[in-house]
Amino acid sequence: MGDAKRRKEQGQPDARRIVSWLPLTTAQSAEFVRVSTMGAWIGIGLLVFAWLMVRAIGPSLGWWKIVG
Repeated sequence: MGDAKRRKEQGQPDARRIVSWLPLTTAQSAEFVRVSTMGAWIGIGLLVFAWLMVRAIGPSLGWWKIVG
């Protein structure tokens, strides 16, 4: 029986390395992509909120005036 088949039957996660000399597994790389994508969307949301604050909310509440 092959190693991958045995791991699948035992319910163990896939622990293959991306590159033999780099101690990162494919599962770790997938988790990194998931976390960094979520962080990017959070950053985009914060940027939109900051832009709305500067351009619309702040001036409408009289906190500052937009000159120009």
